[in-house]
Amino acid sequence: MSVIIKENNIFILETPNTHYVFGVDKYGLNRHLHWGEKCDADDYFFEYIGDENSNHSMLDEYKQELTVFGSTMYRECGVKAQFPDGCREISLKYDGFETDENSLCLKFSDKAYPLELKLNYQLYDETDIISRWISLKNTGKETIRFEKIASAEFSLPGIEPYTFENTNGSWGGEFLKTETLLNGGSAVFESRKGGSSHNNTPQFIAYRSADEKSGEVFFASLAYSGNFKVSASRDLYGITRAVIGINDFDFEYSLGSGEIFETPKVYCGRADGFGEMSRQMNSFAVKHILPRQFADKPLPVLYNAWEAVFFDVNCENQTALAKLAAEMGVELFVMDDGWFGQRKNDWAGLGDWYVNKEKFPNGLGELINAVNSLGMDFGIWVEPEMVNADSDLFRSHPDWAYHYDTRQASELRHQLVLNMTLPEVQEYIFSVIDNLLSENNIKYVKWDMNRSFSETGAQNLENPKMLWYLHIKAVYDIVDRLKKKHPDVAFESCASGGGRADLGALSHFDQIWTSDNTDAVDRMAIQKGFSMLHPIKAMRAWVTDLYHDSKPSPLPFRFNIAMQGALGIGGNLLKYSEEDLKICRENITLYKEIRDIVQFGDLYRILDIDKDDVLMNNYVSPDKSKSVVFIASDGTKHFKKRMPLRFEGLDKTKRYTFSFDGKTYEKSGAYLSEVGIQAYIRGAYYNRIIIIDEKKKGE
Repeated sequence: MSVIIKENNIFILETPNTHYVFGVDKYGLNRHLHWGEKCDADDYFFEYIGDENSNHSMLDEYKQELTVFGSTMYRECGVKAQFPDGCREISLKYDGFETDENSLCLKFSDKAYPLELKLNYQLYDETDIISRWISLKNTGKETIRFEKIASAEFSLPGIEPYTFENTNGSWGGEFLKTETLLNGGSAVFESRKGGSSHNNTPQFIAYRSADEKSGEVFFASLAYSGNFKVSASRDLYGITRAVIGINDFDFEYSLGSGEIFETPKVYCGRADGFGEMSRQMNSFAVKHILPRQFADKPLPVLYNAWEAVFFDVNCENQTALAKLAAEMGVELFVMDDGWFGQRKNDWAGLGDWYVNKEKFPNGLGELINAVNSLGMDFGIWVEPEMVNADSDLFRSHPDWAYHYDTRQASELRHQLVLNMTLPEVQEYIFSVIDNLLSENNIKYVKWDMNRSFSETGAQNLENPKMLWYLHIKAVYDIVDRLKKKHPDVAFESCASGGGRADLGALSHFDQIWTSDNTDAVDRMAIQKGFSMLHPIKAMRAWVTDLYHDSKPSPLPFRFNIAMQGALGIGGNLLKYSEEDLKICRENITLYKEIRDIVQFGDLYRILDIDKDDVLMNNYVSPDKSKSVVFIASDGTKHFKKRMPLRFEGLDKTKRYTFSFDGKTYEKSGAYLSEVGIQAYIRGAYYNRIIIIDEKKKGE
C-alpha cells in the first residue's frame, strides 16, 4: 500500500491489485486519469483537451475527482455554494498536498473567497478498498451557505455502457436487487425520508459482463444514515460518472467563520466479480468500520420476546420466556416494546423512558436478575427519536417535535419525530438512556426508528435545511457518548427493519436489524442483497413464527436461513412443543459450532434461489481449514432431480472430509471445486447444512 507522487502533480494510490490515479493539471484543475489494473507509473500523463465548440467546452470532457459548480461545467456537481455577496460559483486554485504512507490530501482554495477545500484519500493494508471524503473550511468572517456537498465523484474507465446495481425495496422487502443499464442520460438512487431508507441503498455497483466469479466490478458505499443521493450519468463521449453523498434535496449547510465541515466517508473499490467484491467489503468492514468494542467478537445468540407478547409485557411472562430461552442455549434475552411509560399499544407512552410500575412493580432489576441467574445477558428496546402525542414528554414539551405552527402534524404509527437538532432534546435522550444503563445490568440496546420525517420545521435553526444532516449527526453523537460511558453495551441499529442499514450506522452501531420480514423464503433474497456490500457478522437474522404474510415453512428450514447471519430467535416459545424446543436446542448448538466461520469467514454465493431454484452459500474460514455449506430450496420446479454441487473457496491442494445425505466423502479441494458431488434436490423446503473439515496429515 503506498501513495506514489509523480512529477506534474500526478498521484497514484497503489493497492495490492489496483492503481487509482489522478492529479492537478497546468490549469489547476483536478483530473481523474485511471482506475483499474496497475500500469507503469511513469506512463501516466495529462492528455490535452480543448474546447470543441461553443456548446461543448473542454470541461464537458474532463474526468474529475470533484466537479464544483460554475464556469462552463454543466454536469452534476459535487459542491455548490453561495458566498455572502451573492456569487454562486466556486473557482479553485491548487495549494499543494499533504501525504504519508497511506493517506493523501489535495488542498485547494477559492480564487476570490475565503474557502478551503480538501480532497482526502485513505489506503488500508492488504485491501484494494480506498476511503474518500471532502473537507471544507470557511477562513473568512461571514457565513458561506452550501446547497450541495457530495463526498466523492467517480469516473469509470472505458466508453462502453455500465450496468448499475442498486436496490428497489420497501418495508419488509429491503435490499431487493435492481439493475439499470445506463446507455445515456442519468440514473438517480436516493432517500428523502430522513433515513437511508428501505428503498434505494447509499451505494453503487457498476459493471459490464460480470458475475459472481469474474468481470470487472467497481463499487462505492457511503457511510451515512440520512438522506443520500447517488447520481450516475453517461454523456455523449461515452464517459460514465457517478457522484455520491448527502442528498441536495431540501438541503443547505451554513458554514460559519472558522468552521470545518467533513463529509461522510465513501468506501470504494474494484474487484473481479461480485463475490470477491463482497468478500473484500465483509472483511474490510469488520477490520475498519465496525466499532472496535465488539468488532472481533462473535455476536451472541439472542431471543427477542416481541412476537410472544407484543405490548402485553410484564415481569412474569418475560421470566417464563427467559427460562425457555436459556434451556435452548440462548445467550442474550431481549425485552422489546411495551415496558415503559403508559405503553399499552403504539398510541401512547413513546418518549417516557421510565419503567411502567404496573408491569414491573419492583423495577427492571427483578427480571434482569432472573435472566442473569439463567446464564444470559439482558437487552432492551428503545425508540429515542420519536414521541407519541399521548405522552408525558409531549404534554410537557410539544415544541420538541418537528413542526410548523400553521400545519397539522402528520402522525405515522401514531408518533411524531423529535427535533434532534435541539441541544435539550439531545441531552434528554442521552440522560434517560444513560440512567437506564447505569441503574440496570443491560448489555444490549436495540435503537429503533419507526417513521419517516414530515413537517420538518426547526425554528431553533437559523438555516432549517440543515436539520436533515444535524439530526443523524446527533444520533451518532449520542450513541458514541453512550458507548464511551458504557463500553460493555452493544447497540443495534433498527428503523422499522432495514431503514437505517448502511455503513454509516455500522460505524457507530455494532449490528443491524436487516428487515422486519423474517419469512425464511423472502429472507433468501433480502440477505443476499445485504451481503453484497455489508458485513455478514452484523446482519441480524431471526427464526420466528408465522408473522405478517409469512409462508408456512418448517422450523428447521427457518433455522437454515437465519443461521447465515447473526442468529436470533423471535417466536412465542410458550406455544412451542417439546419437539420444537428440541429443534431449537439442536440448531443453536450447531450454530455456536459454526458461527465464527459465518460471522468472520469468506462467503461464496454458489447457487441463487431466483436463478437456480436453490440457494447454496459456502462460508469458509480464513485459513480454509473448515467451511459450512447451507443449501435450501422452497420448492424446485419441473421435476428436477439431480444436480452437481461444486464447493467454492476451498484450498485446491488440501483434502477435505464431510458427510452428506448418509454418505461420507474425502476429496481434494480441486475435485470439490471442479467436479463436485451429485445431490438429489426435490420437494418443498429442502434443507441441508454441510460441515467440511480439512483432513490433517496422519488422520
